[in-house]
Amino acid sequence: MTYNAREVALRQLARAADRIDLEDGIHEKLKYPKRTLQVAVPTLMEDGRMQVFTGYRVQHSMDRGPCKGGIRYHPDVSLDEVTALAMWMTWKCALMNLPYGGAKGGVVCNPKQMTPCELERMTRRFTAEIIDIIGPEKDVPAPDVYTDAQVMAWILDTYSMLQGYMVPSIVTGKPLSLGGSAGREQATGRGCVCVILQALGQLGVPIRGARLAVQGFGNAGSTVAKLAAAEGMRVIAASDSTGAIRNESGLDIPALVAHKAATGSVAGFPEGDAIPNAELLELDCDVLVPAALENAINADNAPQVKATVIAEAANGPTTPDAQAILDEAGILVIPDILANAGGVTVSYFEWAQSHQEFFWSEAEVNERLGAYMTRAYDEVALEARRCGCNLRDAAMDIAVGRVAEAIRIRGIYP
Repeated sequence: MTYNAREVALRQLARAADRIDLEDGIHEKLKYPKRTLQVAVPTLMEDGRMQVFTGYRVQHSMDRGPCKGGIRYHPDVSLDEVTALAMWMTWKCALMNLPYGGAKGGVVCNPKQMTPCELERMTRRFTAEIIDIIGPEKDVPAPDVYTDAQVMAWILDTYSMLQGYMVPSIVTGKPLSLGGSAGREQATGRGCVCVILQALGQLGVPIRGARLAVQGFGNAGSTVAKLAAAEGMRVIAASDSTGAIRNESGLDIPALVAHKAATGSVAGFPEGDAIPNAELLELDCDVLVPAALENAINADNAPQVKATVIAEAANGPTTPDAQAILDEAGILVIPDILANAGGVTVSYFEWAQSHQEFFWSEAEVNERLGAYMTRAYDEVALEARRCGCNLRDAAMDIAVGRVAEAIRIRGIYP
């Protein structure tokens, strides 16, 4: 069964509302985004054509603070997907106790088929189209799928030029030379490794020699692999959209990173055997890290999953049906709103540093991130034990409860 991302998000909210006895009115409010904007993004292409792309910015909640969320460039971007991701960002920020609500944005395009000049023109026009609803105190974009620090720099410059002065806190994930934070690029992967270590420690699984498989060797996945290997774990498999490789003795991660940088793919890495992409998810391993797109683990392949722990570095990689199968098999799933929350946590650090114009060292950033991630994992694990539920349900209960409390205290205007 193929799940619509928005349906999954609403189903998760409904389950949490039932478990925590959420008032009907608050539940109803949280089902809908505060604001949804769809825009046309006319862009001059290199061949002289004008191509019109479709862009979205969805702001789910501002109950706990300004909105926060990435912008993705992908051919499959849809309004339902962006709406679900905005809702998940609300829960992620609340779970990490950050003073934000959730937002998400995207442009329907294939950035792999666009030149840098085309991407810049499209980004600047998209920024101009959504400029009325973004701002350091309203909605702060960040990188996501197929966007990066350069894209954030274009957004920052466009916004700043239209304001008439430099506004570094309009985005996070920007270059260091424009006020970015040390440690931001590796934050999602580093945060994921923090919770993996907590989970393995609480399960009594030795860290050294633990076998790890990574689906999606992009920024987050490659960082997880690198940092996990540094902790003594054995990365036995990795994949990207072009192929998958396996080496039971452990992949040489620095060499694999260099190979992908040179070729654009993990495929063809000489120190690994090629395997089908689908097979990676079913390998016998201690930790499986889905770090690609939604619905990777579903009812069809979940019965074949043999991992002890699944750490969701991607957003929504496990369908509800698959979660039930994994629970029955005793597999511990660290949910996306916890496992990949390192990115938004260091984005919060960057936003705070930009406001203060006072910057921290990378060591300070990493230390603070570790403290946030460890605290959040322990809170979720404690709630799961208290209510006898899985980590996803526990995380949702904490997050929805915190947003609901903000709504109760603030009341409804007028």
